[in-house]
Amino acid sequence: MNLWTHTFSLDNIADAAQLFLNEFSGARIFCFSGDLGSGKTTFIAALVKAFKSEDMVHSPTFSLVNEYLTIDGNRLYHFDFYRLKSDEEAFESGLMELIDSGNLCFIEWPTRALSILPEDFINVEMHVEGNNRKMIAKKLKE
Repeated sequence: MNLWTHTFSLDNIADAAQLFLNEFSGARIFCFSGDLGSGKTTFIAALVKAFKSEDMVHSPTFSLVNEYLTIDGNRLYHFDFYRLKSDEEAFESGLMELIDSGNLCFIEWPTRALSILPEDFINVEMHVEGNNRKMIAKKLKE
């Protein structure tokens, strides 16, 4: 599988999140790109909910990372690299330890620190099309 596309509305975002997780089961690092307002954080919130987390999901723009716990006690990490100025800043802030933790990671604005990411991440581009959101996802390495 090289390319997966899916269009969804906010009304069926939970179904879209489950389809996405089924398609990419076994993947651990998901990188979300798209303009402001394209639905990155909203879709990540649906993914976190699909993992049965009761935590409130919000963008970690200022904290760089939020941790969510699933009902099973597993950790999910939600990163926002928007404010990173360099790869060095990502290393110094300890983000690599979390990315390398073996837990699922959802990363917004990954282009701010691409060199710190493992090669096998799932790249997800988000676009707004009227009242819908479109995802184009691809595995960069097999």
